Amino acid sequence: MSTRHLIAPDLLPLLEMMPAATFNAETLPLIRQMSEGRFDILGEPAMRPEVKVIEGPAGPLEVLWYDPAPGGRDRPALLHIHGGGMIIGSAKSMQHGPAAMAKALGLPIASVEYRLAPEHPFPAPQEDCLAGLSWLAAHADELGVDPLRIGIIGESAGGGLAAAVALMARDQSGPQLAAQFLVFPMLDHRTGGPQCRYNNPCTGEFVWTKDSNRFGWASLQGSYAPDDHRKGWFSPALAESLDGLPPTWIGTGALDLFVDENLDYARRLTAAGVPVELHVYTGAPHAFQLVAESRAAQMFYRDLFGAVSAWLAQ
Repeated sequence: MSTRHLIAPDLLPLLEMMPAATFNAETLPLIRQMSEGRFDILGEPAMRPEVKVIEGPAGPLEVLWYDPAPGGRDRPALLHIHGGGMIIGSAKSMQHGPAAMAKALGLPIASVEYRLAPEHPFPAPQEDCLAGLSWLAAHADELGVDPLRIGIIGESAGGGLAAAVALMARDQSGPQLAAQFLVFPMLDHRTGGPQCRYNNPCTGEFVWTKDSNRFGWASLQGSYAPDDHRKGWFSPALAESLDGLPPTWIGTGALDLFVDENLDYARRLTAAGVPVELHVYTGAPHAFQLVAESRAAQMFYRDLFGAVSAWLAQ
């Protein structure tokens, strides 16, 4: 059954912009090369970042620093984590999102150039992102940031990594997060595979498919085993407790492969006493927000920007 008829008409251009790829060890290098220029069609980012080099868990780590008002003091800030299924993408090639948000909201954003799987499997990407958060918190004064108003945001795999970092920070008494903003986050390694709990026939046909998801998670797995005590850091849906996590915003598409795991995570957060704001956008597949003129994208940015402004204002 095709779900093309369920896609909102003004989102159909996304299917040409982001065609689903066939991932395997042979195709991955070419897909990576192509993905680095995929967003050139969007033109120049709203602002260019300053590249900061910080100490990462395996050596120097780049952080792209978007500061719309250098010299400002006591400001809220965001740590941004880009998407790409854990296996493709880069902070350098995906500047449009954090640049536009920094300019629109007038707050600084740090975007982490984390290592990718399969060359760097779990926990390398998670540890890189946690290092970015630790750097932002430790250098808050010199960056003009209020350390009590730092949020974390990510899209797709970046959303899953953001959720993992929030769990890691909680479990290790790491930097305090004021909020997490999860954009169609990649949370459950079972989705699309033989252990999938949902098997929704109306999700995952376009952009990021069940096959892509299986390859992404298998690439990340490395030596991780199901009895690993860090299972929630690997796959946040497996975390035994969501107590003590920061207020959480989740936005996802009704046709996104991740919609069911996102809904379940929101339900569990609510049951754990975590404030949650959840949005599901009708007729929207994965990465729908890239069609900026669409109704769903406009609603998405209104909802997300409004939450960031409100939740980090205190």
